[in-house]
Order: sequence, then structure tokens, then C-alpha cells
Amino acid sequence: IENELHMVTWNVGTAEPPADVRSLLQLDSQPATDLYVIGLQEVNANPVQYISDLISEDSWSHLLMDNLAPMGYIKVTFVRMQGLLLILFAKQVHLPFIRDIQSTYTRTGLFGYWGNKGGVSVRFSFYGHMLCFLNCHLAAHMNYALQRMDEFEYILDTQDFDMYNTPQVLDHKVVFWFGDLNFRIADHGMHFLRSSINNGRFNLLWNRDQLTMMKKKEAILQEFEEGLLCFKPTYKFDRFSETYDTSGKKRKPAWTDRILWRIKPKAIDTEDENSSTTSSADDDEYPIKVKQDMYTCDVSYGVSDHKPVIGTFNLEMRKKVETALVTLTVEGHWSADEDATFTYTILENFESSTWDWIGLYKIGFRSASDYSTFAWVKDDEVAANGEVVTVWQTKSCSVENRSALRK
Repeated sequence: IENELHMVTWNVGTAEPPADVRSLLQLDSQPATDLYVIGLQEVNANPVQYISDLISEDSWSHLLMDNLAPMGYIKVTFVRMQGLLLILFAKQVHLPFIRDIQSTYTRTGLFGYWGNKGGVSVRFSFYGHMLCFLNCHLAAHMNYALQRMDEFEYILDTQDFDMYNTPQVLDHKVVFWFGDLNFRIADHGMHFLRSSINNGRFNLLWNRDQLTMMKKKEAILQEFEEGLLCFKPTYKFDRFSETYDTSGKKRKPAWTDRILWRIKPKAIDTEDENSSTTSSADDDEYPIKVKQDMYTCDVSYGVSDHKPVIGTFNLEMRKKVETALVTLTVEGHWSADEDATFTYTILENFESSTWDWIGLYKIGFRSASDYSTFAWVKDDEVAANGEVVTVWQTKSCSVENRSALRK
């Protein structure tokens, strides 16, 4: 199967979102996007705003949902650490095959405010393939390139997941690393930088891009791929303009905002044959190909001094998982003045929990928390494969029969 992935990274500079994000999300693109992964940095995190966002959804998430929900996308999960925000949206049809969702975060902040720098990540299984998305905001300023590398390696070392087969970021089949990585363009003077940019000769600047330079000597970076930087450096702009910084600081333009990816290298055969057989066989039988279709910035957005960067990808994979874990069936005709009955059947073994529940959702629901009502899965015994289990909802909890059921 082939799936379309649309990624955005944007340092929003504590700004409120713009009125229109349709071009950012490219909602009219064909083929339609399957997964949206949005990574933001410097979302407004002053104490009053942060507490407000914990109680109700932050304004960026809300606007993105307002645009994506009518198109049939569900907010699968999100993770936030102060100004860092990472959100995953998916087409509803994919939900039964997005599993083992976990998120985590790491604070670095040595060169910024507490919690202002670091990384947030989300990992999940997508049709049986392990994917991880890591949104970072690394140390600023020209002279801190080595510190940026130290922070990245610290984040990779400290982030762990409660998964036996992918306990750390680099254990995943595919990793997307993106965010305001803050690497600058070294050595060149302002005049040369601006004339190269104005003439569209970005290639003249590539060999002095700090991340490109670091790649030559840092083994971990050599495992990551990145598309060509054939778009304007995305920092630093005067707000609401396409003009680079005219303030007293006159920051040099730089490609601070980046999207890279890494496909896990195949296991190297060793004398202990058992150590690599499974991994190699899995790689051969269930390969995954990542092809970048677009890597660009959208200079039309001006709420921040950074421009958003967009990366679109085609993920070609063979499904490891093709069966939903559970099937749900409505019994009879539902109406508001009668108890509602439905059945569920477990189709594949999975690790059950006394916290498992079945939610009742109206058509057009936006996220897992939008249920109208729910019922706990029976906790006195675990249903066997193929067993049909009946669940009742009292009429006081029933909603119109156009609703959808989700496990």
C-alpha cells in the first residue's frame, strides 16, 4: 500500500494562529493525505496561557482540527512540553491500524528558559510498521552548533518507550526528525547571503550550512536523509512580510527549520546467527520505502519571524497487519426511548486491560475524547477470539442511531 504523509514544522514565535491554514495543510492536494504530523515550537507558554491550554485545547490545535475534521481526519494523539507541540491526525479509515501509541518529552533548556528547548515525540505502529516522529527545538545562535548536536544526542539517549521491540527512538523502522533545529549558515557575510537568496542560488550556501557540515563528521547524522534545500532560508523575517530581519540585530538568514528522516539500517550479520536473522528477514519481507514528494516553505505566512516548512512523503509498505482487533455490530434499530444493544467480537489476540472501554461517537467526531457515552469492557473475564459479547447502553445514555462505534 501507499500512504501520503504531510508534515509541517513551524516556530510560531508565541503568535496566535493565522485565520487561514488551508495552504499550509494543502487540503486540496491529490492524492489525499493519509497522515498529518504537525510540529510547532514556541507556542505561547506563559503561565496563564499554558494553564488555560491544559483545561481546553490550545488555539493552534483547535484551528487545525476545525480545518481537518470536516475532511474526515481524527486527532489521534498529541504531546506538549511548554512551547513544543506535536500533533498526529489520521484519516478515520486508518484508526484500527494505528496501535501502541506512546509519547514522551525531553527538556534540554541549557541555553534557554526551563522547558523552552528540547524534544517531544510520538511513536506508533502503522499497519504493523514502527514509526517515530521527533519534534525538536535546539539551542539558538551561530556559535552553538556543537551544543545542538549534544542536545540531539541527549534527547536520543534519554527518550524511552514502554515497548519491548522499540524502547528507544532509533529502534523504530522509520524516524522523522524535524523542528527548529537552529543550525545556521556559517562564514558567509550578509551581502553574499542575501544576493544568493535573492537570485535563487541557494546551492551556493549549502556547503556552509552547519547541519550539512556536521553530517560529514557525525556518524548518527549520516543515517538521516534530507531533501535539497531549494527554498528560501526560513529565519529570520520581519513579521507579516517577506523581508529578512531589518531590526538592529540583523540576524543572518538561516535554514533553521528542517525535516529529516531515517530508515533503520539492516542488521549486520554476526557470528551469532540468531542475533540478526529476525530483523533481516523482517526487513526483506516487509520493506518500507520513503519518498519525499515536496520540501518547501510557505513564505505567505507572517505571524512569526520564521516561515513554516512543509514536507510531503509517500510511504510505500507491505501491510503486516490487515485485520482490525475488534469488530462492533449494532443490534436492531436504535431509538432514544429504548435501551441500546450492540455486540463486539475480538478478531485477534491483544493485551487486554481492565481499563478497556467502548465509546459511542457521533458521526464527524474529532478525537477519541469526543465520545457521547461509553461502556467498560467486561472485566470478569477476557473474551476469547471469535466470542460474541453483548453490551447494553441504557436509554438515558443512548444517542441517535447515526452514531459510530469505536473500540
